Amino acid sequence: MADRSPAVEAAIESELRLLAPEVRSSPELVGALLHPEFHEFGASGRHWDRAAIIAALARTTDPGAKPIVASRIQGVQLAPDLVHLTFDTENNGSRAHRSSLWRCTEDGWLLYFHQATPFTLDAG
Repeated sequence: MADRSPAVEAAIESELRLLAPEVRSSPELVGALLHPEFHEFGASGRHWDRAAIIAALARTTDPGAKPIVASRIQGVQLAPDLVHLTFDTENNGSRAHRSSLWRCTEDGWLLYFHQATPFTLDAG
């Protein structure tokens, strides 16, 4: 069941910031949103750690590019310091189902884990 608690709203706001090209192209801005123990299983199947994803985004993101479009974003607060988000994205014709875990820390809500699974419209 999805909810719109303040914690879920904060995680959604941060997730959407991470999709903005001007954030993705800045190692400082991305780093400020990632937990020190962050890791990701990307749509490519690659496993990313915090340093690798920050470097890759800075190298490959044009700050003037179109933002990644998110849809069907939902969240649930699993614990006082943990929010789970699910959503879909579309970026230049590529689509992915996405799942993120956000942890509340002294520095605010930080992305702890992310996974993306590619899909096509006919496979939904």
